[in-house]
Amino acid sequence: MEWTMQLPKQTGRQVGRGWTVAALASIPLVMTLGNSMLIPVLPVMGKQLGITPVQSSLVITMYSIVAILFIPVAGYISDRIGRKKVIVPSLFLAATGGMLAGWTAWRMDDPYVWIIAGRMLQGLGAAGAFPIVLPLVGDLFPNDDEASSCLGTIETANTFGKVLSPILGALLAGLVWFLPFFSFPVFCLVSVVMMASFVRAPTRRERPLPFRAFVAMVGAIFRREGRWLVGVFAIGGLLMLVLFAFLFFLSSRLEDVYRIDGMMKGWVLAIPLGALCLASFAAGKVIGDHKWRMKWGIIAGSALSALALAIVPLYPSLSFLMALFSAAGIGIGAALPCLDALITEGIEEKERGTVTSFYSSLRFIGVAAGPLLAAWLMKHGTAPLLLLLSVMALLGGAAAFWLIRPETDEGGVA
Repeated sequence: MEWTMQLPKQTGRQVGRGWTVAALASIPLVMTLGNSMLIPVLPVMGKQLGITPVQSSLVITMYSIVAILFIPVAGYISDRIGRKKVIVPSLFLAATGGMLAGWTAWRMDDPYVWIIAGRMLQGLGAAGAFPIVLPLVGDLFPNDDEASSCLGTIETANTFGKVLSPILGALLAGLVWFLPFFSFPVFCLVSVVMMASFVRAPTRRERPLPFRAFVAMVGAIFRREGRWLVGVFAIGGLLMLVLFAFLFFLSSRLEDVYRIDGMMKGWVLAIPLGALCLASFAAGKVIGDHKWRMKWGIIAGSALSALALAIVPLYPSLSFLMALFSAAGIGIGAALPCLDALITEGIEEKERGTVTSFYSSLRFIGVAAGPLLAAWLMKHGTAPLLLLLSVMALLGGAAAFWLIRPETDEGGVA
């Protein structure tokens, strides 16, 4: 299966290309808001519905579980019928899930089960949205420098959603606790309009592979590229686990030790996430099409995060805590666009949807596992958790060093 470019105006004019990138970046922003925005709402939801903390946490967990299961399916379908034909219906599906959760929370006396059902629909929609954006970038921007820059912008949008989520979630929940559910369909519709207006999808020239041939192709990919792909998958999962574990720890620490909650906690949490956001944007601009830069960006970012997290237990003051977690955020932010670029630029166009779907699934596993790991280890004190996260970040850097072996610009091995 091959694809042809249909972006003559967009690639010919900076303005058109800018709107295309903005439309693509709106999807990770919206998907991140749809999940992370609910984190400050969970305690209020628990009180309003009379449910336990474990039950309220399932509002986040079920979303991630459904997404993990269906991301590979969405990637397979996008390779067969096209990326945009998967992304737009998925956005509508996610919007429907948000509307279902919000309406039942508003109108029903016992809406918990229906809220979970709505969140599962959102997870199903999320599976066909952000993960499919990554291969679509490779399809639309064959120039490696442009693709890397676009991926940096997309990771920045993803991270900016994390920065904005606690602030916006606390603000909306302060008005009506279920209002964040209703806001999500609005955000999804904005992305749909932008996708329809500014993204002109490549068209398929050849018939898609039959399923057996597809399975054989996947096996061939991993036999050919398995060494570095396994490394990228593992690093992506590890770094997302580290990120969400230390955010969970920091959120709890701010409330329990420093008595910072509500909107103020949202603003404080935005500091390390803002650092992560800026690092993602800068890394996307710097790496270009140089795969050796991508490798060393991952190594340096992982090492910086590991060092910062290892030092945190030694300096318990709030100012040092925020500085060190911001440094950890910078490290992770620098590494993520490098991982994205290696995947999209190192895999053939017809294989990208499938490969990036596995990569996205590993990242979602890290997102789901991080808070659970943090909650369990925090019972045993601060140091065990932070030292384990430091070791995990270091393992990510070591995996990049040993498993990712790109050629340098001079033809050697980095």
